[in-house]
Amino acid sequence: MRYWEVAVTWVDTKHCSLNADIPTRLGSTEPPITVRLPDVTTDKTGAEVTVSENLAHHRYDVFADGELAGYTVYRDRRHDDSAERIFYHTEVGEAFGGRGLATILVKEALDATRAENKFIVGVCPLVASFLKNHPEYADASHPVTDEVLTWLQS
Repeated sequence: MRYWEVAVTWVDTKHCSLNADIPTRLGSTEPPITVRLPDVTTDKTGAEVTVSENLAHHRYDVFADGELAGYTVYRDRRHDDSAERIFYHTEVGEAFGGRGLATILVKEALDATRAENKFIVGVCPLVASFLKNHPEYADASHPVTDEVLTWLQS
């Protein structure tokens, strides 16, 4: 088993820089590796909330009070030489209602999608409403069309 010495430097509250003295990097002039940590925010009650992508289920999960509180489900596709992420269902558990978790969830999921250079398609009414109320996402979204709905049902 090999062990490496790793130096961690915090860049900001969400990023840290790892400077690992590993064999492939010895004498390298490459910059250190930067790792993005899961976003931690607070809901309307002040409780810590995290959002993470659940690749196995093609969705983003929101956790509050250490429990899965909700999720937004998507499907990815290639269309006209661009990548699209189609959000078609969002749900937050009744016990977590009124805390702003759906808004936190959707914002984090859309930000992650945009960071992956994928276009957002909001079939889910909640996502569609969020896009309508946040014009800053207009450049990163595509409209819902009959063709999108047909593809989604296939």
